[in-house]
Amino acid sequence: MSATQDLPLWVQDREEVLKHDDGVEWRDGKHPDYSMTKASGKKEKQFHHPEGSLNAIAENLVKTFEMEASFKTNPQQWLSIVADKFRMSTNGGKEYTAQDVVEQGTYNIFLENSEHYLASEETFYSSYNLFHNAFPDGFHWELIEVVAGPPNVVFKWRHWGTFKGAYKDHQPTGETIEVVGLSIAKVTTDLKIESVEHFFDTNKFLNKLVGGGCPISH
Repeated sequence: MSATQDLPLWVQDREEVLKHDDGVEWRDGKHPDYSMTKASGKKEKQFHHPEGSLNAIAENLVKTFEMEASFKTNPQQWLSIVADKFRMSTNGGKEYTAQDVVEQGTYNIFLENSEHYLASEETFYSSYNLFHNAFPDGFHWELIEVVAGPPNVVFKWRHWGTFKGAYKDHQPTGETIEVVGLSIAKVTTDLKIESVEHFFDTNKFLNKLVGGGCPISH
């Protein structure tokens, strides 16, 4: 048995978590299939952390959380968090519960209202479709490095994807759009998330989606 298999399930590879889905209330009735996005993301990764390292453990935990936040509709079934305590915020803004995440979706909570995105006018599904259309090959995530370890885990990360589809009325540019940020996650002794704060330039990300491609004529 490897050292990784001795770790809690939620900090192992996300595919291992998906194998343990008996009784899980999945959005749309089925668990997600990451095979296509995993293949493209693996080719473009910049950071490869040794199995069982703190960096790899933190990366696995965040990927499990992202999967559960997007596809498990009952927060009590999320393995990655302490459901009754969990809070999430972006750039020092409003704190959201796990149920808020289920209902609104991570894109709406991360981006909120701005010039180029109105979270108040988007649903979980409309926001998911909007960005899935803009990044049909996936909007990938990887951990750069853990800056400070538990119980308050500070880590740097990058999101990236190829802008191949239209974003609202703006044509794709075909460029790789990258977002780099920092997060602080308070975790328990068994590595479940109690709270997480994200910090990144939301306007810079959205400006890249509307700044390069010409508006689509109707």
